[in-house]
Formats: sequence, structure tokens, C-alpha cells
Amino acid sequence: MADMEGSEPTQNDSASRTEDGTESKNTAISLAKNEGRELTKEEKQKLRKEKKQQKKKDKNPAEADTEKKPSAQKAGAPSDAPAPGDKPAKTKAELRAERRVRQESERANRQGKKGEPGQPASTAKPKAPPSELQPVVKRLPEHIQADDPAVVKKLAKKLERQQIPLRPDYGYKVSLFSHLHQYSRKAPLTQQISIPSTVIHPAIVRLGLQYSQGIVAGSNSRSIALLHAFKQVVRDYSTPPNEELSRDLVNKLKPYISFLNQCRPLSASMGNAIKYMKKEISNIPSHCKEEEAKATLLTCIDKYITEKIQLAARPSPNTPSRRSATATSSWCTGAPRCRPRLEGREALRRLVKKGIHCTYVLISALSYILPEVSKVFLGAHALLANGYVMSRVGTSQIALVAKAYNVPVLVCCETYKFCERVQTDSFVSNELDDPDDLIVTRKGKTQLEHWQKVRSLGLLNLVYDVTPPDFVDLVITDLGMIPCTSVPVVLRVKNVDQ
Repeated sequence: MADMEGSEPTQNDSASRTEDGTESKNTAISLAKNEGRELTKEEKQKLRKEKKQQKKKDKNPAEADTEKKPSAQKAGAPSDAPAPGDKPAKTKAELRAERRVRQESERANRQGKKGEPGQPASTAKPKAPPSELQPVVKRLPEHIQADDPAVVKKLAKKLERQQIPLRPDYGYKVSLFSHLHQYSRKAPLTQQISIPSTVIHPAIVRLGLQYSQGIVAGSNSRSIALLHAFKQVVRDYSTPPNEELSRDLVNKLKPYISFLNQCRPLSASMGNAIKYMKKEISNIPSHCKEEEAKATLLTCIDKYITEKIQLAARPSPNTPSRRSATATSSWCTGAPRCRPRLEGREALRRLVKKGIHCTYVLISALSYILPEVSKVFLGAHALLANGYVMSRVGTSQIALVAKAYNVPVLVCCETYKFCERVQTDSFVSNELDDPDDLIVTRKGKTQLEHWQKVRSLGLLNLVYDVTPPDFVDLVITDLGMIPCTSVPVVLRVKNVDQ
């Protein structure tokens, strides 16, 4: 006991000595600061440690209190062992891990409570992740969302930035096709723009007017006219200072494409031609001179027109179609009459010019002549990735009747019309033409002259329909004769080649 009592003053004396030492050091540092004398290395380290400790105390005052308690116990208590309630401070990673475990347990408890009223928690179905509840859907094109005011407002702002007016819809639309735009030929888009001050190239303005008036029609004709207009744009283009041709020219084409799309929705073949054009522009190196780059682009456009469109329509001498076409006396063709454009009449004129005997019938009388038909040849607006054929309205009706009579159906389509779009009906994505085209005047009388005044009457002038691949036996292309199911393979090969 005496030894223990004697040892207590010695511990207190040592603690007081250390405190006196630290106080003397602090006073020495403060005197050095006041006198302007440079601090030694030890004094600087001491000052740095004090600042760090002060910051820790300011951030965690609770930790500072816990630090004071052990020091008080050391000063007063005879034993050096810490109190059983004191624990070392936890790191941030440990605190985060504890918080995460607590949140997961609370979430599991909530899910268990929800499953109790109906059935036990063990049989309750787990919550589906957000990706399953809200499947990712690709953004729909603007031209098939005409019934959405938000999309129409967004489109108007985009066109306003490009200095292009928004073409208003015309007439009453059938509710099933209210999501599509419907324009009138009597109000073309060129009436709403001032030609001298517009940013649109004159060649594009002329082409847009021809599209809206129906002067240039058909996938091949529209694509060729588009590429010729782009050639004129490239010839008249000059690169602005501090700009690259490969970037600036692509930006210049954007308002032109928007203008043409307002005049008439772009076809699948035109979309492929625009993609090809943009790819060739982006492949031009930055160090290439402007004249060389323009010459390269003009050559690429001519090559595309020649190889993809014109040569694709000319069969080689070794193909069966060429050999059978030589014996024109054995051909007997029927051309159906389809309103309102009467494109069958133009086909009839061309066939008669070649010396082929033809029969011109109404499409409603097709079932009467099909027993005498050996093959049905159809054109195509586009061939979709799922094998469906998109063509002029009435094509699916002819293919359906031919299938009923076991007559083979052959579709003629160039590979540049193959597109990666998937479609199984004619309702979601289509085109509405001018409803006034359906008005017919007979013997000086027009029955539907004032159809707009009748609220319950709506005229539907649908442009395209979609034919399932089950009704098509073969597709004749520039690569040969293939089934409809081979479209994805052709698209994959084309993407690899490009």
C-alpha cells in the first residue's frame, strides 16, 4: 500500500512535466511568430499537427469529448486500462457498410409486410426491377406522332431554329390514322417561305415543290432527284473560315432534309441515300483540299446512282428474265387499274410500247382473271428487315388473292431499298396523301365537292400497305433471286462492306 501511495505523486509529476513542456513549446512558437523569426523544422511540424487536431475537433465535437474523457481518467485513476464503454472511432468505410446493411434490412421488412395481407412473405413475388416494368422503347419518328401536342411543339421549335415553317395539317383525318400528317397540294410549303432570304438552297426548294405536287413520284425517281439536288448543293458549297468541310457540310444538309420531309415524308430509299451521303462526307480527311473533296463527293453520288439504281434495274444477259423477255409474242399481261394515281395505266403504256399484249382491268375484278395468270410481278417501295414488303396500296390485296389461287408472287426490288425497319401492319407507319385526290367529277357533277363541311365524313387516301412474307414466293434483286427471309443477311453484308 505504501509503495502504491508513493507511486501516485510520481505519475502526477510526470504528467505535469509533459504539460509544462508542451506549454513552453507553444509559448516559444508564439514568441517566434511575434518577433518575425523563422520557425525551425520541429516547430513547423508541431504547428501543423495542432492545426490538424483543431480541424478534427471542429468537425467532430463528440469525438473531442470522448478524447477528453480518457485523459481525465488517466489523470485521476490509478490504472492505465481504458473504460469498458469506450470504443475506437470507426472509419468512413465501416460507417457506410453499416448504413447499407441497415437500409437493406428495412427494405426487406417493408416487402415482408406488404406480402403478409394477401399471402405469406415466402410466396410473395419479388419486385421487378425498373427495366422490366418500363421496357426500353426506341424513339418514334416525329412524322408518326402528329396527334401528340408535345411532339408537335418540339418539332415546331426545331423547324424554327432551322428557319423552316411548319406545314399545317389539312382536313378531317380518320381516327385510326390521326397520328399521321395529312397535307394538301393546294397549300405547298413554298408559299410560307420567302425565297431570297431563306437558308434553303434553290435546288432543294424546287425539289420539295415537285415532291409535294406529285410531279416526282416513285422511290427510284425521288431518290435520283434527291441525289442530283445534293450534287448541285455540293457544287455551290464553300467552306467557311475556321471550319472543316466534313462537319460543316453535314450541318448544312440538316435543314434541307427537314424541309423535304415537311414537303413529303422521306421514303426508305431516300433515307438510305442520305445515310450514304453523310458517310461519304464524314470520311473526307481534314487535310484534303476543298476542290478535291467536292470532286470526290460528286463521283460518289454518280457511282451510287449508276450502280445502286440504274444498273440494278437492268438484268444481266444470263438471267432467265432476259431470255424470256426475248419471246415477247408469248407474253400476256394484265395491269390492274388503281385509283387515284392510276399508276397501272403508266405500266400499261410501257408494256404496250414493248409489243406485249396486255389486259387492263379494275383491281376489284382481279379474281376473275387470276385463274388465267401464271405469275404475278409486283414492285416494292421498301423491303423491311422482318421480310414484309412495303408497296403501293393494293399490293397486299393482289398478293392475297394470288395466294388463294396458288399463283406464285414475285417482287422486284433493288437492294438499296432494303431497310432495317420492322413493321407488321399498315397503321403505325404510313403516309396520307391529299384527300382531295379521291374526288371525281363525272358528267360535270362532283359528289364530294364540299366533303369538309360534313363532320361525320372523312376521306382516307392511304399511300402504302404492307404484305406479309407468306404471300411472297421470291424477291428478284440485283444480287439475284432470294426469299424475303434473306433481307437481314443482305443488310448485314452491306454494313460490313460499308
